[in-house]
Amino acid sequence: MISRRFAGRVAARLAHLSFLITRPMTLGVRGVVVDPDHRVLLVRHTYFPGWHFPGGGVEVGETLVQALRRELLEEANVELIGPPALHGIFLNVSLSRRDHVAVYKIEKYEWLGARVPDGEIAEARFFPINALPKAVSGATMRRLDEIYLAKPVSAHW
Repeated sequence: MISRRFAGRVAARLAHLSFLITRPMTLGVRGVVVDPDHRVLLVRHTYFPGWHFPGGGVEVGETLVQALRRELLEEANVELIGPPALHGIFLNVSLSRRDHVAVYKIEKYEWLGARVPDGEIAEARFFPINALPKAVSGATMRRLDEIYLAKPVSAHW
């Protein structure tokens, strides 16, 4: 029997291949949600290893902020109540030379309570910046270093 994780990876790769054929470029958004205690919100997917900022693809007809609002609600049960601050737009060459990710820092939001795990998101939690889980993705760590340690902002995801 094929594992859910493997099936999710295959589905993600097939979706990406269809994007390469039907779209000249892909665009995604991620939210760096920070609480008053300077903890950061991370999500763990069921089909991809590690902890990441909540986010996803921008749909046709959506603005970046509309996509961010939708993804935060879907993945982390977070509702924007103020404008997010754009941190940067990054080229994600790990997927293809066509993928870009816009990252926003978010301090004005309402957390609508713990998110119930489902087929996409296994867990969504706030972590102290100095006590992050070991499996935080490299791109997530680079963005946190840029934001919290004032490291130079990279052009790449």
